[in-house]
Amino acid sequence: MDVILLEKIAKLGELGAVVTVRPGFGRNYLIPSGKALPATAANRARFDAERAALEAKQQAIRAQAEELAAKIAEISVVLDRPAGSNEKLFGSVTNADIADYFKAKGVDVPRKAIVIAQPLRTLGTHAVQLRLHPDVSPEIKVRIDRSVK
Repeated sequence: MDVILLEKIAKLGELGAVVTVRPGFGRNYLIPSGKALPATAANRARFDAERAALEAKQQAIRAQAEELAAKIAEISVVLDRPAGSNEKLFGSVTNADIADYFKAKGVDVPRKAIVIAQPLRTLGTHAVQLRLHPDVSPEIKVRIDRSVK
């Protein structure tokens, strides 16, 4: 199935690109969520007419993501968790824990934007990637300290 992308999508293409995707992905995700249009002659003409507005919208979204990245860079993430004698946590730190930490600091970072391959289960400093926009993905350091009780 060929679709016209209405925004930049990582690993798929730029705004306005005509890409071939699996029919289910196009029908069930891209088109209903407003990220793409079926690549018909009428939709191509519609896209060409609306291209400037779509590009302006995408620039605004990217600027918003860069602004959020600047706020995030000012915050150092330090979480206190109970741990055993071998530096292993009793539990783990997930993207929801990091999102809650940012929310407590007054910065709203979507939980889905925090990319952790596996939950963090040891004390120390860990690198965590944030995917705020396909072009804006800062890396933060999360320090996990032993809680004192």
